Amino acid sequence: MNDFFYGYARADGSAGVRNHLLILSVAQCVDVVARRMADELPGAVTFSSAYGCSQIGSDAEQTFRTFCGFACNPNVGACIVVGLKCAQVDGAEIALRAAAGGKPVKYIDLDAYASHGEAIVEACRAGLSMAKELSTQTRTKLGLERLVLGLECGGSDAWSGLSANPVTGEASDLLIEQGGTAILSESQEMIGAEAFFAAKAISPRVRDDFLRVVKLREDESIEGGVDIASVNPSPGNKAGGLTTLEEKSLGCMQKGGRRSPLMEVLDYAAAPTQRGLIFMDTPGDDVESITGMVAGGCQVVVFTTGRGTCVGNPIVPVIKVASNTPLYERMRDNLDFNAGVVVDG
Repeated sequence: MNDFFYGYARADGSAGVRNHLLILSVAQCVDVVARRMADELPGAVTFSSAYGCSQIGSDAEQTFRTFCGFACNPNVGACIVVGLKCAQVDGAEIALRAAAGGKPVKYIDLDAYASHGEAIVEACRAGLSMAKELSTQTRTKLGLERLVLGLECGGSDAWSGLSANPVTGEASDLLIEQGGTAILSESQEMIGAEAFFAAKAISPRVRDDFLRVVKLREDESIEGGVDIASVNPSPGNKAGGLTTLEEKSLGCMQKGGRRSPLMEVLDYAAAPTQRGLIFMDTPGDDVESITGMVAGGCQVVVFTTGRGTCVGNPIVPVIKVASNTPLYERMRDNLDFNAGVVVDG
């Protein structure tokens, strides 16, 4: 295994595997304008969100933290933040935090322009200058200690816990042994197997943090009148041969590897303060889980699947790993690696 990768060294000490110009909308009503800006700037990326307005308390704080994390992600070389004064999320503050990391950033307040067209022209003026600067930057050889890997599974089948997830876990262990970091997530998909994963904790405090998070999510389901085991495994999971939530959870945790201790438990979209194996408290939904890990600083996500899935991310590459060879052969254009060879012998 190489002990390096080629990436873009950032002023704050992080490193990107991509060098994106991100157009970041801070509220759902701004999305369409941000999309038009991105369309006018070849190579720019953006995303749509249902959040940013009418949120309070910890809900609003989490959205703000997530948007900040996207703007500050090492794969973003430059960022244009688009907002307006009535938005719950403070776009100007997001721009300040992203700029503190040393990257080119511009904040565009739509309320300051006579028309959205004028704002788009201003974004293009700033964006073209940023894109020109990004085009002059080159990759350099960097140590694996700068790499943060997101671990995800979706559309799992009975083979996922026997092939794709253990293979990904081995890759995670190898990365961590070279000083890197891997983040495992999906709190609901630890239910029933949490004691096994908790045993990996580096300390009693970390173990208790992990068990508290899993119990919190299980209790939320019960208090909401929903038996989480009635909806998880999903219909697709069941069609693939998974029968119980415990069985699914035992497979899910394999992505965390066999040799690496659990170093830290994070809130959603929070950045790790430790290196090694990290757990992030996220929903079991693939899109929301990946979003949290990317906001936490992941530059790459490895996504295992036994049924096939189209989930990706605008900022980080999402490497799809098939759990079985028939799936890989059927969806070659959508899958990157076949772990089904483990099943094949």
